[in-house]
Amino acid sequence: MVVIGAGSWGTALAIQLARAGSPTLLWGRDGDAMRKMAAERENVRYLPGAAFPDLLDLTEDFERVATGSHILVTVPSHAFRALLEALRAVRERKDLGPPHLAWATKGFEQDTGLLPHQVVLDVWPECRDYAVVSGPTFAREVGIGLPTAITVSGSNPEWSRYMADALRSHKFIAYTSSDIIGVEIGGAVKNALAIGAGLSDGLGFGANARIALINRGLRELSRLGLALGAEQQTFVGLAGMGDLVLTCTDDQSRNRRMGLALARGATVEQAAEDIGQVVEGIGAARTVYEKAQSLGISMPIIEQIHRVVIDGVSPHEAVVALLDRELGAGAEH
Repeated sequence: MVVIGAGSWGTALAIQLARAGSPTLLWGRDGDAMRKMAAERENVRYLPGAAFPDLLDLTEDFERVATGSHILVTVPSHAFRALLEALRAVRERKDLGPPHLAWATKGFEQDTGLLPHQVVLDVWPECRDYAVVSGPTFAREVGIGLPTAITVSGSNPEWSRYMADALRSHKFIAYTSSDIIGVEIGGAVKNALAIGAGLSDGLGFGANARIALINRGLRELSRLGLALGAEQQTFVGLAGMGDLVLTCTDDQSRNRRMGLALARGATVEQAAEDIGQVVEGIGAARTVYEKAQSLGISMPIIEQIHRVVIDGVSPHEAVVALLDRELGAGAEH
């Protein structure tokens, strides 16, 4: 198995694949960093304390990984299309067809509003075996072997089962789903909603407000998902409610930490610099808001998060407006 992307999540999944018994090759673009990781058998920068299993190898040679038959992509959503185009270029030059492809990338493509599987089919229409790996996970916990459950959903049941089996171990549960749209929407929208939870907590609004935001946020997520063809049951599973609750309530979440920092008075740029890794919820707030507007779907929580991170509105003003409008009155359903 090849894993492309040696950040915290790519490293964690590569460790898990190797731990579960698959010989795994991890690629990263920074040659110096990859050589350092190979020497130390650990990703000290992004995943300290998670030792590499013997079955995990590392490389900076893109052509070597691009010709693999089973590839798991873990790059951020803004780099997903370019990575697929690079993969396709190498494979066409080598007279190779599409690989068995999976990704742990979460989020709509910002310029087009496409979900990751739609980007795959846009770049590589011939690709037949593809799947997303998603669910309530933090890289560090996967890396050090704490119990975890995820969902794999793809173009066909056989490939989804293969990918789930490759990841599965006695502390790592991998379920399969036929609803790739719902799984991907859950992974995309929750990042923006987690910023809102961080804003509320950072302003001291308490646990009651937080759970109200999570509950109503799940309703918004479901509303958008159903409009785009997802299945309702997906949103009460790991890839929906599970991922949302985890991301909104634990400070390991970069998106939640972004909301906390904004509530303290930091700018988006200052908070992102302090966090030091990609905060997917920023782009998600814009893309999800625009998609909801184009579809005529009411998503007041997303609207207020958009006002803060994109329009620069005061966090206090936005959260108070949200609590007054969405959470303060009216029928629940």
